[in-house]
Amino acid sequence: MSSSLYTALSGLKAHEGWLGIIGNNLANSSTAGFKSSRATFADQFSQNLRFATLPSATSGGRNPVQVGHGVTLADIGRNMSQGALTSTGRVFDLALSGRGNFMLSDGVGTLYTRVGTFGLDGTSRLVDQRTGYLVLGQNGQGINVDSTSLFPPSATTNLTFTGNLPAQIGGPLAQILTTSAAFADGTQANVTGTTAGPYAIPIGETWTMDIAVSGGAPQRVSVPSVTGTVTAQEIVNAVNALNASGVSAAVAGNGSVSITSNRTGTAASVKITPGSTGKDLASLTGLSTTLVAGTQTIASAATALNNMPANVKAYVPGDAISINGVDTDGTPVSGTFVFGTGAGQDGDTLGDLVTFIDNLFPLATPALNATTGKIEMTADNTGATGLSLSIQDGAGATGSTQWSNHAFLTSTVGTGPDSATSSIEVFDQAGTAHTVTFTFDRQDDGSWNITPSIPPSEGTVSGVLTGLRFNANGTIASLPVSNSFSATFTGQPAQAVTVGLGTPSLFDGVTMFGGATTMFANGQDGYGVGELANMSVNSDGAIQGFYSNGQVQSLGQLGIANFVNENGLREVGNNLWAETANSGTRTVSAGLQAGAGEVVGGSLESSNVEIAEEFVHLIEAQRGFQANARVITTTDQVLSELVNLLR
Repeated sequence: MSSSLYTALSGLKAHEGWLGIIGNNLANSSTAGFKSSRATFADQFSQNLRFATLPSATSGGRNPVQVGHGVTLADIGRNMSQGALTSTGRVFDLALSGRGNFMLSDGVGTLYTRVGTFGLDGTSRLVDQRTGYLVLGQNGQGINVDSTSLFPPSATTNLTFTGNLPAQIGGPLAQILTTSAAFADGTQANVTGTTAGPYAIPIGETWTMDIAVSGGAPQRVSVPSVTGTVTAQEIVNAVNALNASGVSAAVAGNGSVSITSNRTGTAASVKITPGSTGKDLASLTGLSTTLVAGTQTIASAATALNNMPANVKAYVPGDAISINGVDTDGTPVSGTFVFGTGAGQDGDTLGDLVTFIDNLFPLATPALNATTGKIEMTADNTGATGLSLSIQDGAGATGSTQWSNHAFLTSTVGTGPDSATSSIEVFDQAGTAHTVTFTFDRQDDGSWNITPSIPPSEGTVSGVLTGLRFNANGTIASLPVSNSFSATFTGQPAQAVTVGLGTPSLFDGVTMFGGATTMFANGQDGYGVGELANMSVNSDGAIQGFYSNGQVQSLGQLGIANFVNENGLREVGNNLWAETANSGTRTVSAGLQAGAGEVVGGSLESSNVEIAEEFVHLIEAQRGFQANARVITTTDQVLSELVNLLR
């Protein structure tokens, strides 16, 4: 019987070990990169009370009879599954999404970790900030990140152009401003009743109807009867008492009720909905319950400003409309149009407004296009100008119009002679930037010459690119005879610069269509001296340096180690692992190569401990420990009874 004591004792020891494993997992639930462990139990040897026998002709075989003698903690395995990635924002906080380990050197050997809490030390070496160990690259050596050196400049040797040269220029041309939307002359939506008042309504009753304006929410009109009759004026007063209803009412010439939208145009509408059955004002007054909308046509000079659909609220005499802009010679223009036809007022029609604008701009002429309904403002002189115009309601004005929907935009760009210019910065050998201007001049034979120039104070330029010709479809027919020029900047030797314009017969560079000039230099290969502005780590573990001159270069490459049997690695503390005889062959590569995972910059891998699962295991271990302890106490009681048999 005493064997049961040792059997239960083995159970206590095994579950005690399991509790230790669970406790370690829970203790490291917040440890970055921690890999949880699990316990695997196995039974110990068994005592044979009877061996198995073969069956015979007269009797059957018998199974062995055995008594087990306990349990042992056979294995402590690791869960190497991926932990969640947490963003930190630090450049050298690195995590691995997938297999692999970062490599560290402690000065004696190589250790491995999933926790990339790295940073630069005082000598610009990449180190593990927890231990100070060196981070190793693919070559197995430490990584020295050069964070202080400048990126040397490079002189411009090539530049490219793209865009369009105009196929036809009827110029010189005058700049034209055109409103973005047409002006319209509109009528209001109106519903007029067919039945004249007064109307008989029993004393004490309230009759109703609903009015919806321009698709808005219906608004209730209620009219109570005090004397037994209700006049048309009383209904009119009830409609006009609606707050912000968008309509106004009046007594029509036929003695009935007339309801009119405040806005004009096809977007303005009135929809009357009948009131309660037997108490409906709409049927009482003969008001139609069919949706009624306003109308609109192209505006003319005679169009009243208050009749335009863009007018939100009618102007009253004395309202101010502000006119601001810039004339073609750069002179600021500002004036106030005073609404009304009285003394000191400027008018009430769209034509009056156009005339007022014309008087404000001595060097440009506005006109209302009778076909399109748009106002066109044409510069009196040709060439590029800064002509601009805006209209808005003055402060304190009662009326208002959606002038922003009719903004003045450039519809025709003012042009001078048949030429185009474009500028770009180029760099000399010292990394100094110089602005070179290119002038494209159309020749009598239809070809284009390109002349580069720089300010005399910066040096000299020689070489004109002649003979740029185009096909009928706008592609390049032939490139200039010489496609380069020479620039000699002050204090620097001459440098040749090649100009790229595109490929003949392809639409990959400069074109000549019927549109406006959009020529610009879209790139050059030179740059000035650069300082390190920022760093990042790519998914393959390459450390990239970004410099102030727009250049990028690699500053190092992390190595990622993979093992055939990751579970064979040995923990040495500080989230570090060491090789063992059973970890298998090590392969070192960049991220996303040879089975290695992706390097994720600015992140750390969290512990893969599942707390809920560990708590369940904790309960199981506790119960197992209690059960084995109970076996011991029960065996003790039985042995005690045996001893007491002699008393």
